[in-house]
Amino acid sequence: MKILFLDHDGVICLSQQWGTRFDKDTDTIDSAFDDFDPGAIEVLNQIIEETDCEIVVSSDWRHHCELWQMQQLYLERGIKKGPIDFTNWVPSSAQCLEIARMEEIRQWLWLESNRGWTSWCAVDDMDLGGEFGLSNFVRTPRSSEGIKQTGVKEKIIKFLNR
Repeated sequence: MKILFLDHDGVICLSQQWGTRFDKDTDTIDSAFDDFDPGAIEVLNQIIEETDCEIVVSSDWRHHCELWQMQQLYLERGIKKGPIDFTNWVPSSAQCLEIARMEEIRQWLWLESNRGWTSWCAVDDMDLGGEFGLSNFVRTPRSSEGIKQTGVKEKIIKFLNR
């Protein structure tokens, strides 16, 4: 099983969509979250099609709903697959968000119940790479482009198709 650890803000919910939840009148799961960028959804769907990966949400959005609600949100917004899981929360200080996110992903990978993975990639706008960072990591440093940035899709697919 191929696993894509997916952050939302700065990856598929881009800076243009930040705050869009405040413009929504309904009391649904969709109104609790900002919109995803349509182009980012298209790129994510291409990655899913080309790799048949499963999504594990590492975004802080996981703290605000149940897994079944996030699955519903993904499908309603046009993503081909809903997530299969969330990473577990690791407490951190504001100065250590990247370290906490790395630890959350590492813990998920090494849980006995998750040992069926064959390849994985983490994509985030925070820097989770570097000397002590994640080995299979792709950064989206421009929050206005996210996963649509040139070369990002190809890097993710390369990690997942190893």
